[in-house]
Amino acid sequence: MQKIAIPQGFYITPKQFEQLANYEQEARLELTASGELIIMSPTGGTAGRKNFRLIQQLANWIDRDKTGIGFDSSTVFILPNGARRSPDASWIKLERWNQLTQEQQDGFPPIVPDFVIELVSPSDLTNQRYHDLQSKMQEYMDNGVKLGWLIEPKSKTVEIHRQNQLPEVLDNPQSLSREDILPGFILDLTNIFT
Repeated sequence: MQKIAIPQGFYITPKQFEQLANYEQEARLELTASGELIIMSPTGGTAGRKNFRLIQQLANWIDRDKTGIGFDSSTVFILPNGARRSPDASWIKLERWNQLTQEQQDGFPPIVPDFVIELVSPSDLTNQRYHDLQSKMQEYMDNGVKLGWLIEPKSKTVEIHRQNQLPEVLDNPQSLSREDILPGFILDLTNIFT
């Protein structure tokens, strides 16, 4: 098989994205609203371990709460602006998810999550990549996500993004919670910040 190098700033259509994603199922791909293809680096051990802990805690709460369902970083959502995005972890209210057809649920769901988490990995710590994650969080808010947490383990900071509000930055919080959107969910950051 011949391999092709895809340059940064390469643009494709949503249909081409779906064809590429179906062909290259092991690659982590996203598509911006303007059609720029984003190929995400594989996760290293440290980031993978921390993301596993995030998902573990979210999944435990979902199993107890039963009002929604969770997704990992391999799920691509079609946002209202046309972007195809994959948060590191996300949650959707069950009643909203159940409004989708089985075909929509099986493919790239055309729905915006209610809650997203993005974990900053060591490779994201360049100024441009961190700025890209902040822009991605703003895009989530602009498209209907109610709450987003951008977690940066190295500096032990969290940006909390809410619709129609400026991000709130927390320095070295021990845990995160949001009763009005995720009743009873508390994310312990001990294993994320170490």
